[in-house]
Amino acid sequence: MNKILTFGVYDYFHIGHLRLFEQCKKYGDYLIVAVQNGDYILKFKPDANVLYSTEERVEIIRALRVVDEVIVYDTVGVEALEKIDFDILALGEDHVGGRFDVVTKWCEEHGKKVVRLKRTQGICSSDIKKQLSKG
Repeated sequence: MNKILTFGVYDYFHIGHLRLFEQCKKYGDYLIVAVQNGDYILKFKPDANVLYSTEERVEIIRALRVVDEVIVYDTVGVEALEKIDFDILALGEDHVGGRFDVVTKWCEEHGKKVVRLKRTQGICSSDIKKQLSKG
């Protein structure tokens, strides 16, 4: 069984998130979705407008048939990857540079495959937040 892992905040859940998970399942049999800890987000971005609590976001993601396991993480990094049993890491096509280069290198050094997945055109959480704030 190939376990595939992807990371995200998944606040303002939308069709792009669902399509990401469906893309992931094309590469692995078992999908692990890591949801970022809301307390960690607010620690570094105190003005962040997080709609749902960590627990609520986990509940939403866990309810999806395409998802096999949901875990909570603080930040994407080697420390998080070392604690998770996975074979393939799924990153967005825009997840490049900085910490993403570090985790890609770590995966390569530890026999883990990295796949880059396309974003769903025309939708993103940032745009949804902007539309909602216009009221």
